[in-house]
Amino acid sequence: MAPAHDSYLALRNPGFRRYIVSLMAMTVATQIRGVVVAWQLYAATGDPLSLGLIGLAEALPFIATALYAGHVADRHDRRRVALGALLLVLACAAALLGLSLRRPVGGGGVWPFYAVIFASGIARSFLMPARTALAAELVPREQYANATAWRTSSWQFAAVAGPALGGVLYAVGGPGLAYSVDVALMLVAVGALALVRRPPRVAPPASLSVRESLSGGLRWVFAQPVVLGAMTLDLFSVLFGGAVALLPVFAADILRAGPEGLGALRAAPAVGSVLTALWLAHRPPMRRAGPAMLASVAIFGVCIIGFGLSRSFPASLALLAASGMADTVSVVIRATLLQVLTPDALLGRVSAVNAVFIGSSNEIGAFESGVAAKLMGTVPSVVFGGCMTVLVVAVTAWRIPALRRLGRLDAEAAAT
Repeated sequence: MAPAHDSYLALRNPGFRRYIVSLMAMTVATQIRGVVVAWQLYAATGDPLSLGLIGLAEALPFIATALYAGHVADRHDRRRVALGALLLVLACAAALLGLSLRRPVGGGGVWPFYAVIFASGIARSFLMPARTALAAELVPREQYANATAWRTSSWQFAAVAGPALGGVLYAVGGPGLAYSVDVALMLVAVGALALVRRPPRVAPPASLSVRESLSGGLRWVFAQPVVLGAMTLDLFSVLFGGAVALLPVFAADILRAGPEGLGALRAAPAVGSVLTALWLAHRPPMRRAGPAMLASVAIFGVCIIGFGLSRSFPASLALLAASGMADTVSVVIRATLLQVLTPDALLGRVSAVNAVFIGSSNEIGAFESGVAAKLMGTVPSVVFGGCMTVLVVAVTAWRIPALRRLGRLDAEAAAT
């Protein structure tokens, strides 16, 4: 008789629990920051392209430094690398607070905000691979699927609270109050991660040059069709389905919901995501992971199309929540595959490759959405993006049959 599935196995690890606290605190802070910056810059400029430029300002430094950051995560103490990156994010939050208190946003005042966002992109490029690889060190390999589900649900739960809290804080006390809470939460994130104690890890030999080290991670990814297919699918679906970047336009001009409505719209995908991630955490690993991933991304695209066409605030919230539910299925599958299949010595670099594919796609998608909205109009650009997402699913299923045939969510199944 098979042993009962322990839904809380990963959470019994004290180091992993502290990791989760740090992740949640930073996520809430980041989401508050995202709502306030977007609302400030759109209110100052009235131009949807300014929202796309937020994504571009963060994505460019992220892409430029992510692969080297993965090399650093594999050569050095991953906890220390993540802590250093968190401290830089904390400094960026403090800088935004200072900018908002010193002068109102408008005219030439917008560019310092983009400069801070640029610096946060550099910090995030080092944080993502180091923190992802650190999570794999805190739990045994057989707990990766459970840990990934809890990590995803915790992130999404924080992403529910963050946007809504950001909208309320902005409405009640303006950007000063919102950024002050942002800074306080970042202090919690830094403190919790500093308390994490991980098992000792033997650093790989430094015989390879930086160039050889970076190319090793890329070669491994391109030799794994399932991993490459999952990354590619998520890259293009997020790239074309980046309607979230235009939510300030929908809140202000289409749904007439104000900053509180913007917070609710930003939180809606995360509400669906956290419910789905909690459901996945209480279930054994998937047995038909490939078809589930393809179907979930297709559903995500259909929800984005529906959101673009909606003129009802409740319907828009429901469609965004459904898009978050669908997106979480693909996120959990991809993250679990990445940790199960990747050798520990390569995990930082492979996580960095994944970050370039996935982490930057949100920001590049935001820029694409801003440009498309400028050229086509807000609603046509969102509908177009959803249609392209569905098309990407069809092409991926056709061109990468290994992903289509993926069954059990474990290393043995993925290799067949």
